[in-house]
Amino acid sequence: VQLVESGGGLVQAGGSLRLSCAASGLTFSRYVMGWFRQAHGKEREFVGSISWIGGSTYYADSVKGRFTISRDNAKSTVYLQMNSLKPEDTADYYCAADPRWRLQAADEYDYWGQGTQVTVSS
Repeated sequence: VQLVESGGGLVQAGGSLRLSCAASGLTFSRYVMGWFRQAHGKEREFVGSISWIGGSTYYADSVKGRFTISRDNAKSTVYLQMNSLKPEDTADYYCAADPRWRLQAADEYDYWGQGTQVTVSS
């Protein structure tokens, strides 16, 4: 199984970025996809997740209303659209996969990508 994130970069506060995570080696539609982030010196934290065919999403309070997760099962890809970015959103962003819904703990997810860096300047 391989998860590959892309789309990170440097953006000014108030700006937007869209991250992608391309999956291979698994039956994508059978997995819930989650996004996590880890700021320097901090623990990895849950950002949000999307159900198997995208009918449901769930977000951390810190990003609710600003971030949107979507997926394209035909492309085995999940997206994280980030709007109204704040300096405190600066972190490495990771996608993760697991068959179970509504998991928020990082150690509960089966598969992980390598991460993509997002830096929001003030």
